[in-house]
Amino acid sequence: MSSYFTDLAQQYIDGEWRQGTGSWDIIDFNPYDNEKLASITIATVDEVDEAYRAAARAQKAWAATNPYARRGVFEKALRLVEEREQEIADVIIAELGGTRLKAAFELHLVKEFLRESVHLALRPEGRILPSPTDGKENRLYRVPVGVVGVISPFNFPFLLSIKSVAPALALGNAVVLKPHQNTPIVGGSLVAKIFEDAGLPAGLLNVVITDIAEIGDAFIEHPVPKVISFTGSDRVGRHVATVCAANFKRSVLELGGNSALVVLDDADLDYAVDAAVFSRYVHQGQVCMAANRILVDRSVAEEFTEKFVAKVRTLKTGDPRDPETVIGPVINSSQADALSSVVEQAIAEGATALVHGTTTDNLVEPSVLTGVPADSALLRQEVFGPVAFLIPFDGEEEAVRLVNDTPYGLSGAVHTGDIERGVAFAKQIDTGMFHVNDGTVHDEPLVPFGGEKHSGIGRLNGESTAESFTTLKWISVQHGRSRFPF
Repeated sequence: MSSYFTDLAQQYIDGEWRQGTGSWDIIDFNPYDNEKLASITIATVDEVDEAYRAAARAQKAWAATNPYARRGVFEKALRLVEEREQEIADVIIAELGGTRLKAAFELHLVKEFLRESVHLALRPEGRILPSPTDGKENRLYRVPVGVVGVISPFNFPFLLSIKSVAPALALGNAVVLKPHQNTPIVGGSLVAKIFEDAGLPAGLLNVVITDIAEIGDAFIEHPVPKVISFTGSDRVGRHVATVCAANFKRSVLELGGNSALVVLDDADLDYAVDAAVFSRYVHQGQVCMAANRILVDRSVAEEFTEKFVAKVRTLKTGDPRDPETVIGPVINSSQADALSSVVEQAIAEGATALVHGTTTDNLVEPSVLTGVPADSALLRQEVFGPVAFLIPFDGEEEAVRLVNDTPYGLSGAVHTGDIERGVAFAKQIDTGMFHVNDGTVHDEPLVPFGGEKHSGIGRLNGESTAESFTTLKWISVQHGRSRFPF
């Protein structure tokens, strides 16, 4: 077992590693073999308060630090991730059940986002705006919000913690991070360790490992954080947004999806099959951008389906440490049971299982279903696992209607031999992101990432991140004397 699971099984508050003072422990299990990885005594409301107070104390000096000096921390953090890449990959495999391919994918993106944070430290720019008043100078400053609370999920915990934590820090804020209970090391204390070793001053990043059963809404209600960045389900996201609004906080919500990959009648079918299989089954389908639904023009549906099913049957399910494994375990037994229920419900509603995977403990083999009734609730919800729905359509107009027939609007893709036809199709889809002749699962440091409808509020990455974690301040200067009406 990696020393990470012994050395980092603690809270990190005000630059100190310490035990929580809660009355119970979060047990961190390997989802593949149920080995106990760590036991972490949870943080209480008092410790959440201490973390936020420490962040507030440290933030002012950090914001006043020359951004060129701040930049050095992120350059060092990047070097540390590169040096420890194999160790971190092993921890991702153990704690998440991620395959080696998935671990490499996540680490690649983490390094890209750290590189962007190096530049983000220098990005905020002021402006001088004209005034209708003679002699007045309007200065517009972009300044840090102060303290950001970050809540990260279990599926890509290292990436999705870094994706908010690093930019928020680079922009002059302090951060308190609450990782998901199933991934407290990769999503929480590992991030703290990287930044501690990179020389980040104490108090600027704090990690509290806890549960809402212990702290309720204290993490988001606390008066210190001005922004809460949450990645997770739309159900929890709705609650986070409600509490934030009631407390006059800004929320950045990256929520679930029900993405579709669309295959038009002129698509390269072999390429579309490769894109669709990756988009549905990467990391066991536990990806918000995953292609839950695969829509295929009826004129090519038979050929596509045959090729798609054949490729799915080649996907190896098993030990995520094995480089040949494509489908590792889902995160826990509740998730495995829910996915089995989805397949059984679809079959009960009249669907046909072209591939009917079995479930053994947390290993859920891939399934492919066709003939799911058009009015089935399954087609409109997020299915967070290796279950694909194949849906034929007649013409683009019907395809657009089917793709948009969901409460979600995160990602999607269309395959066609005509790029401009694909772009025209993409423009009709109510999503924050859409890809022509590619998969549905993409993230890049400069491109605004986020969804429409129930898939979230706000955007991250590049300039969008700068807007999310800073605020604008107007300072006017009157040269000469103003005239007042009385």
